[in-house]
Amino acid sequence: MHNPVTVIGAGLGGLTLARVLHVHGIPVTVYEAESSPSVRAQGGLLDIHDYNGQLALKAAGLMDEFHAIVLEGRQALRILDRDGTVLLDQADDGTGGRPEVQRGDLRQVLLDSLPAGTVRWGHKVSRVRALGEGRHEVTFADGGTVVTSLLVGADGAWSRVRPLLSTAIPEYIGKSVVETYLFDTGTRHPAAANAVGGGMLIAPMPGREIFAHREKGDTLHAYVGLSEAQDWFAAVDFADAATATARIAQEFDGWAPELTALITDSDVPPVLRPLYALPTGHRWDRFPGVTLLGDAAHLSAPNGEGANLAMLDGAELGEALAAHPDDIETALTEYEQDMFSRSAETVTDEMPGIDSAHNTAQGLIDWFTDKHQ
Repeated sequence: MHNPVTVIGAGLGGLTLARVLHVHGIPVTVYEAESSPSVRAQGGLLDIHDYNGQLALKAAGLMDEFHAIVLEGRQALRILDRDGTVLLDQADDGTGGRPEVQRGDLRQVLLDSLPAGTVRWGHKVSRVRALGEGRHEVTFADGGTVVTSLLVGADGAWSRVRPLLSTAIPEYIGKSVVETYLFDTGTRHPAAANAVGGGMLIAPMPGREIFAHREKGDTLHAYVGLSEAQDWFAAVDFADAATATARIAQEFDGWAPELTALITDSDVPPVLRPLYALPTGHRWDRFPGVTLLGDAAHLSAPNGEGANLAMLDGAELGEALAAHPDDIETALTEYEQDMFSRSAETVTDEMPGIDSAHNTAQGLIDWFTDKHQ
């Protein structure tokens, strides 16, 4: 390829694309709105699957580095009823295909694999416009511009690149999660630590659920899901941590105290995260010189696949460009056809929704059983 690739967004998908292009000797520049890689926390644990995320890391030549950051034992799974009864206690025997890593550690592996200067920090996109013949101009908040022959939107749910291809806008899915963290849990929060066990805990019921992970450093990271309209959450004063915590905990009245402790005993203020999705089967017509990957292309309700799909998107796009170095459009057409199909298939294989009558501990166990038969 004689023209450099311009990627907007230094998340896992954009960085995987950049790494695969680098492996193939194709010049690439990634522009990221954040001022540095450490400006904010990078989220919690990710299970990287052997059928998508790990395939991307193999294409990137980073499997050794990946294995070095895997947290042993974190594939353990517990499913609890709301009264604290353990209905499934599945140990991590080391043979599972979904090892867990910290998102921030994985992002750092990708960053370290790229030449210095590949990622340009502090470049927030303010406008993108087509110039014709597959060329695009990107304007940044500081007034700077770049013109590129291939523009890739890896810039997440609220992508600035997506409007070049699609009028679709993410819509609220009717559910939000409230994030909490408990630190030094072995000594300070032993009941919650014992409930979660060594890996992941899920305690579901229709309209309400608690997910929790044991992260490194004896930390529990919980996601408290509630099926409520955005107006309901707007009435909760999240600026007042104590008030917000009490209001969220009230929705779990009657649940086992070791589960509600994941809300009430948080060592940080609760953080509200509304959840959005693009229309199921979102796709677009081929438009010269631009494409999307990850959440920019197929944002969906959390299902454990988002980061994995973004990385596989990046790897497959990189390999398609390497296979067609003088024909960008053929490469993009091949990539998009596979990506559209893959993302649509993933949506049909999701867990029961939070409002489903099957969103119970036993219903979830039945879903896992059916899926693995």
